[in-house]
Amino acid sequence: MLRIAVLVSGGGTNLQAILDAIDSGKITNAEVVGVLSNNPKAYALERAKKHGIEAVCVSPKNFADRAAFEDAYLAQTQKWHPDLVVLAGCMVVIPEKMVKAFPNRMINIHPALIPSFCGRGYYGLHVHEKVLERGVRVTGATVHFVDAGTDTGPIILQKAVYVQDGDTPEILQRRVMEQAEWKIMPEAINLIANGRVNVSDGKVHIKDYVYGKI
Repeated sequence: MLRIAVLVSGGGTNLQAILDAIDSGKITNAEVVGVLSNNPKAYALERAKKHGIEAVCVSPKNFADRAAFEDAYLAQTQKWHPDLVVLAGCMVVIPEKMVKAFPNRMINIHPALIPSFCGRGYYGLHVHEKVLERGVRVTGATVHFVDAGTDTGPIILQKAVYVQDGDTPEILQRRVMEQAEWKIMPEAINLIANGRVNVSDGKVHIKDYVYGKI
């Protein structure tokens, strides 16, 4: 059984998609053992509690410096002994020590098709604002492993979403979540939980997978 720790900062819609997928059997051989937030007001913590999952807040405001916060953040994650760490709307800049603690065992969902609209400064609603400013017709979401860079880890899954005339950043954000993020994050976790994902030469290889089916 794959033990999953989910790191969040806000409402936890991606967390909910994961929990729903486990409940429905779309994700097998996996369980969420803990949810960690840097934000005490994150509704994601309530979502976890409603599912009987331990929910913990480690806020940087409670520490003298960033290094102390990062140590506590890592220590709490390690307490759950996770096989996989999932960044699901996590706004914390993950320190290198944490990446090293979970090599190819930490994944992130990014609301665009990497390598477009990613890197420093591209997070949350800002991504969709930039997509609309540029006038692209296709955007989407990407699930990738986390490495020492920003949105540079090996890509696991991607799903495209069309931009529509009249879209606002908020409308586009919602469509990307519904049509892409909430589909490929659970799918990626299920593939990992069932031993079908391998990383070699900086690329992800998925056994017997038909791309474009979701």
